[in-house]
Amino acid sequence: MVLSGKLIGYVEISKSSDVFHDILRHKPHEMVAKVPKKVHDCEQHEGESGAVGSVLTWHFTHEGKKKISKQIIESVNEENHTIVFKVIGGELVDELYKSFKHTFHVEPKGDGQVATWTLEFERPGTSVPYPTSVMDYVCNIVKDLDAHNNVI
Repeated sequence: MVLSGKLIGYVEISKSSDVFHDILRHKPHEMVAKVPKKVHDCEQHEGESGAVGSVLTWHFTHEGKKKISKQIIESVNEENHTIVFKVIGGELVDELYKSFKHTFHVEPKGDGQVATWTLEFERPGTSVPYPTSVMDYVCNIVKDLDAHNNVI
């Protein structure tokens, strides 16, 4: 029995949607300097930087443990500042979930902006928890990037 799920997290940000979209799509390696306690490296294995089909491996610390996540850029929408990553390797899909995808999107809200993370996943059974700690982690990275003075 596979159990599908979806979590959505929102973070109000002060920086423009272009800044966040550009970092995640074209300059993910810069996150190492901006959030070094959370993100340690980002390697591009295949494809052009930021292009659909590009494969990246992230090295990071989550819940006090060093981990990796190999991901492919599944889709990009420049106009709507959306990028979709499908996890194809690492602890999330090798040890916990049957599938895992995350979408980052920024949109205007009132006088500011809201960054939205959507996590879509399939659990192999009820013993595998919802990835709430992953959601907390990615939302905290957005908050840290937004607070960083030299985020561009």
